Amino acid sequence: MDNIILLGVCLAAGILLRHFRRVPDTTHLGLNAFIINISLPALTLNLIHQIHPAPALAAAMLMPWLVFAAAAAIFALAGKIFRLPKPATGALIIGGGLGNTAFTGLPMIEAFYGKACVPIGIVIDQLGTYLALNTIGLLVICLYAGERVTAREVCRRIITFPPLIALVLAICLFPLAYPSWASSVLARLGDTLTPLALVSVGLQLRPDAYRGERALLAAGLGYKLLAAPLLVALLYFGLFGLRGPIANVTVFEAGMGPQIGGAIVAIQYGLDADLITLMVGAGTILSFGTAPILWHFFH
Repeated sequence: MDNIILLGVCLAAGILLRHFRRVPDTTHLGLNAFIINISLPALTLNLIHQIHPAPALAAAMLMPWLVFAAAAAIFALAGKIFRLPKPATGALIIGGGLGNTAFTGLPMIEAFYGKACVPIGIVIDQLGTYLALNTIGLLVICLYAGERVTAREVCRRIITFPPLIALVLAICLFPLAYPSWASSVLARLGDTLTPLALVSVGLQLRPDAYRGERALLAAGLGYKLLAAPLLVALLYFGLFGLRGPIANVTVFEAGMGPQIGGAIVAIQYGLDADLITLMVGAGTILSFGTAPILWHFFH
């Protein structure tokens, strides 16, 4: 519950700081740079090292990739049919395809399924959502950023992306135990991601932007909060015949709002900032209402 309250406080803080002009208009750029270069890598180095994958968790790890692949197919097609600008299409794919499986997802799992199920959420988040962001997510961001980039430039951006470097390093260091001071430093730096990211989102939220983004916002959040968990439920419960806590938590996590880290990266690389900011802000709030509904049907 504390983490959920923190989400609201930080989002509101960013909105109020902007409204009362207590910070420069470009403050979010500095916050975003810190998040991508420090917070996200630290979080990855810390949490990946704590995961102990098991064969039974393969379905959980696969879910974010399925949700992202479906979002990419649906919104890429919609972008062509409705002739949407590339940055808007990319924002829909990233906002709809990547869920906030950590900062709302983990507290929600603990609240609805109990602390024993939280490790399932960590596996979904780190080996699913964040790994997808660091690879195919970044590829989509580069392709839809609205600027012409060569294949070489896309590759350069991917292999020099700090969170991906951190992921590779974490995997290489997996057999080794971190010194206590290193774990402490990484944990503290990783903990800055949630407050800074939500303050940044709040700084960029503009009420007047809602009017021009209403249809796209509804489409993106309709997919993320409703269609995505329904799709995963049909596949896992219906087609694959999966049952039990792992399947239940995985479907539940599929309905979390848009990922904060993915939105920050998308904004930093030039996708539609207004649209993806609205998706994160509105999606975070709406997920507090849709999550209990998902739990009611899929527990």
